[in-house]
Amino acid sequence: MSKAAKQAGPAPEPRAAELVRNVVVVGHAGAGKTTLVEALLTRTGAIGRAGTVADGSTVSDSEDVEVRLQRSVALALAPLEHAGIKVNLLDTPGSADFVGELRAGLRAADAALFVISAVDGVDALTVQLWHECAAVGMPRCVVITQLDKPRADFDDAVAICQRVLGEGVHPLYLPMHGDAADEPVAGVIGLISQRVYDWSSGERVERDPDPQHLPLIETLRGDLIEAVIAESEDETLLDRYLAGEAIDPKVITADLELAVARGSFYPVIPAAPLSLLGTDELLEVLTQAMPTPLEHPCPVVTRPDGSPASPVSCDPSGPLVAEVVKTTSDPYLGRVSLIRVFSGTLRPDAVVHVSGHGLVDRGHPDHDAVERVGALSCPLGALMRPVAECGAGDIVAVAKLSSAETGDTISAKDDPLLVHPWELPEPQHVVAIEASSRGDEDKLGTALQRLVAEDPTLRLERQTETGQLLLWTVGEAHADVLVDRLQTRYGVSVTRPDVLVALRETLCGPVSVTGRHVKQSGGHGQFAVVHVDFSPGPAGSGLVFESRVVGGTVPTSYVPSVEKGIAAQMSQGTRPIVDVLAVLTDGKAHSVDSSDAAFQSAGALALREACAAAGVQVLEPVSSIEVRLPAGYVGTAMSDLSSRRARVTGNVIDDDVAVVSAEVPDLELLRYAAELRALSHGTGSFTRQYLRHEPLPPHLHP
Repeated sequence: MSKAAKQAGPAPEPRAAELVRNVVVVGHAGAGKTTLVEALLTRTGAIGRAGTVADGSTVSDSEDVEVRLQRSVALALAPLEHAGIKVNLLDTPGSADFVGELRAGLRAADAALFVISAVDGVDALTVQLWHECAAVGMPRCVVITQLDKPRADFDDAVAICQRVLGEGVHPLYLPMHGDAADEPVAGVIGLISQRVYDWSSGERVERDPDPQHLPLIETLRGDLIEAVIAESEDETLLDRYLAGEAIDPKVITADLELAVARGSFYPVIPAAPLSLLGTDELLEVLTQAMPTPLEHPCPVVTRPDGSPASPVSCDPSGPLVAEVVKTTSDPYLGRVSLIRVFSGTLRPDAVVHVSGHGLVDRGHPDHDAVERVGALSCPLGALMRPVAECGAGDIVAVAKLSSAETGDTISAKDDPLLVHPWELPEPQHVVAIEASSRGDEDKLGTALQRLVAEDPTLRLERQTETGQLLLWTVGEAHADVLVDRLQTRYGVSVTRPDVLVALRETLCGPVSVTGRHVKQSGGHGQFAVVHVDFSPGPAGSGLVFESRVVGGTVPTSYVPSVEKGIAAQMSQGTRPIVDVLAVLTDGKAHSVDSSDAAFQSAGALALREACAAAGVQVLEPVSSIEVRLPAGYVGTAMSDLSSRRARVTGNVIDDDVAVVSAEVPDLELLRYAAELRALSHGTGSFTRQYLRHEPLPPHLHP
């Protein structure tokens, strides 16, 4: 448990939906999301102190790996209470490798808080996420953090946000700079209230603005008020304001809250979280301007068999519909499920139905189970604080739901429902793993099954041709964390050998050979001779076998045995032989010593002779890929694909998004997920589908 969590206050009491706000905190790695969340928790008394990220004691840390990496790798819930409102902050990782955790946070939230560094500005991944939120109408606000760092520039950060995020981005407050060189930010200036909130004494003091502040307030306040009242339901308000009429600040504030909840206005708040500056102003926006769960539509539900079901609403008395946002394994509590309740009320000891969508390719088959709900808790860091119940619109942790996986639906036993799944990235970064010892090998399978249940962005595969156990992940950091969890959570030590690509072989040309299996041992003989014409078959044809034996030189009963022997030989070794046309033309048999096994051996020997005589050609797998990335990166992506022996088959640009289609050898895709992310600054993604095997260039032969 973190130090901050040890100092945590009691859990917020259960609230009606109109008194709950679910807000996901997003932004690039290093923008200060977790530091800001801790500052808000400190300001509301949820924890005893702030600024704990630097020494590794962050309230959102759930794993040692986060302390070592000094960044979040998992979604964390941080509930707080302010002005009678419960705010569930969902702190998400900033790295694109943990986009699955981000998607889970977006699913559970009703609004998004974008954290932008005043030093680093806005990255491409944040812009992409902003537009995704815009597409679904999710309300958003922006916090400019790290104002107390060198090179911080609030004005520049706001200008960048307005340029790249679009219309509706306006500051509600301005940072007030202090006089001393070591005191760059001393408070904030409210544009609507025209008041200064001074932190120079270490405490928040409200006062009138200084004379030098007035011109700036007047200029920016006018732009802000015009933007807010343009969204007002009172169509005369803008005309009255432009005519010079003084508008009551309460009217402006009410219209601002309406515009934010509608997703058409995005307030910007300056903050220096380590000194708590800006936290009061942000809390006011979170509690007064962010929408309630009642204003956010519930996801679509069906019956577990896919048949239609009546829509649900955020009603604590309605049918129970809740979703497992994520599952984790705790060494003391076992499996812990973070659950968003959309409808009904979840109570301890209730018998519920658990159902999930089938993601068979990722190890998640369709499943249904009936379980009893254990204790309900309000989590904060590693601390679980008990709660009596969880009503519609709220988020809670439930221990020991043994069958619940991330993305599953919790519903009433006698009225089972299934929530429509959220969009998940297709894992494309592959690593091979092996148990370090026999003891680890015995535990590895169970540990991997648990990881797959927790993380739907993980796919597990046993490659039949190479024999390797493969983990398909979102990226390198994702793979590193999964391997770390195998060790720290489950005590399984693994190694990571190089990934082997499933190469194959085929004959270089036609050849006629004889397969002779003649043995004499202990009075019992084995006798079979076959003459076979071999030639390469069409790609994907496998083994095509024909018999043109005349005169019964190979008895009819043994002809299938020859085919079996050839087929068995084709699958031998690390590079199986494929696409072979085999014609049995003649042979010899013995009335006593011939047998099924002898003719199988003769067939296998014939193929070996053919490979030696005609030579073999090594084939490599080729996949069809589709790359999606912002249009500005398409030139770089095309050049990179060219270096990977790719054949580009299409390039379509629609609304600043490019979709590039290509055929690429799998050998060139082993690290493509990470390298595509690097060249597109985290915004690129791709999907792939096996196409065929093609000849491997001789200079690349293993």
